[in-house]
Amino acid sequence: MKDDKWWDESWNPTTGCNNDIISSGCANCYARRMATRLRGRYGYPADDPFRVTFHPDRLEQPLKWKKPRRIFACSMGDLFHNDVQFEQIDAVIRVIAKARQHTFMILTKRPGRMAEYFMHLAYMLQIVGYSHLPLPNLYLGVTAENQRTAEERIPLLLQIPAAVRFVSVEPYLSGINIEQYLRCQGCGYTEMDKRIQGDHRLCTYQTPVIGWVICGAETGPGARPMKLEWARDLRDQCKEANVPFFFKKAGPKGTPIPNDLMIREFPRRDER
Repeated sequence: MKDDKWWDESWNPTTGCNNDIISSGCANCYARRMATRLRGRYGYPADDPFRVTFHPDRLEQPLKWKKPRRIFACSMGDLFHNDVQFEQIDAVIRVIAKARQHTFMILTKRPGRMAEYFMHLAYMLQIVGYSHLPLPNLYLGVTAENQRTAEERIPLLLQIPAAVRFVSVEPYLSGINIEQYLRCQGCGYTEMDKRIQGDHRLCTYQTPVIGWVICGAETGPGARPMKLEWARDLRDQCKEANVPFFFKKAGPKGTPIPNDLMIREFPRRDER
């Protein structure tokens, strides 16, 4: 894994977002740019390369990787786009459930549909071979590029069962305060507190919280600048709450990262 990556491998059984611009973070989408470059190749439609596309031939890839890996699932689109059918998401989740040696991480800008899907999955658990949620090797996250999207998306994410809930602040377009989502509002404990000491001895409220934060500047053509004080403030929020923090990039390729932001932390995987 490269130092600036929070994943070892990407896996794309679905690609595309139909060029839907749902918030300012979509403006310079790297996935759309890459799909356009690969138009007509590697499964990207020639007529509309960023059209939502399901790739059944890619489904079994993680089952062939024996060494445990952190896998960013559907990095070239959004698994919870309205045009991805629940049956297709089911197929992706089945593979995640089978490949227990890996840790899968899914990001979305559509947590409402993610929540809708996991209500559906509660019924489908019999098919994928689990008797309960969350799947212990599946981390679920939302992208939040500013305060507005954080406040819209994080509360929805917190309604969804997940081994770890995380937030990716990339591109980081304005200062963000998410302190209220890092600690249980009932007891004040964090996800890391609970993992280290044991849920049953800590919190009777069991309020879901964010267990990991990633942030980084936008890169590529037209990249909008990130202020380092934004990243430092978010780092301090995480440090105060004992929440793992991963700083990815300070700017375009070659931009040096200050020593105090050279932080690449990961959550502890829950093996229950």
